[in-house]
Order: sequence, then C-alpha cells, then structure tokens
Amino acid sequence: MVRVGDVGETVAVRRRDRRGRGLRGPLMPSSLPGYRTRAQRFDAMVLDAVEVLERRWAHELEGVEFAVEEVPPSNPAPWEAGVALGRYFPADGTAAHRIVVYRRPVETRAADPEDLAELVQQVVVEQVAFLLGRAPHDIDPDYGDSL
Repeated sequence: MVRVGDVGETVAVRRRDRRGRGLRGPLMPSSLPGYRTRAQRFDAMVLDAVEVLERRWAHELEGVEFAVEEVPPSNPAPWEAGVALGRYFPADGTAAHRIVVYRRPVETRAADPEDLAELVQQVVVEQVAFLLGRAPHDIDPDYGDSL
C-alpha cells in the first residue's frame, strides 16, 4: 500500500500479516458444495422448482411471490392437519399472491438430499396447484412419480 506523505512524497506502508502465516483466505473455496449454507442450498432448490414451473405457467404465475421461511406460524390453517410444509397466501390489497415453503419441516421429512429436492418440488407444485385451482398433475405431469 502506498500513501502520500505531508509534502507530496509517497511513503510505502507495509501491512504485516500476523505471525508471518500469510493472509487469511476463505476456509472453503466457492467451487465446493460445502461453501453454501444449508439454508442457501434450500433456497436454491426452491428457485429451481419455481423455474421449472415458470417455463410452463409463466403467464399464470406472473406477480406471484415465492418465499422460504424457517418454520410455519403456530396458528395452522383450519384445513391443515399436522405441520405445514408450505402455504399459499392469497393477494390482499397491496400484497401479491405469495407461496411460502417452510424449510425445517421439509428438511425433517426428507431422508437424503435427493429426496429433499423431490419433496421441495412437490410442495411447490401443490401450492401452485392450490393457487391456480387445478390438480397437481395438471401443473406438473411428473408430480408424485417418485413416491
């Protein structure tokens, strides 16, 4: 690093690395799967599921917000039995239609990462089907094939 002295002269400022071990870098390179957190990987799965559906239903899903929350609220909807994996919130006034996927319950139900991706896809398809008033098989023809 170079800084300018009082009279316009340049003075070299040396930054020493503590204990002579070199500068610290990231513990894990960004190219490895462990670089992202579990929540970031889950968010990416939800985005992948939404992108697949948007290819076919782009016009119908225009303006719909998709979100991920850790856990569902403590007040379940009257039609829900057990813990909700996802929920559709209809538009009201200024808020747009919103589909929320709850990360912790979905992760708890999945046996492995492959099962988790399939379960995320199913939850998103079910909520979009509820939004559009259609059967899940109409939204995604592959719905339920892996069960």
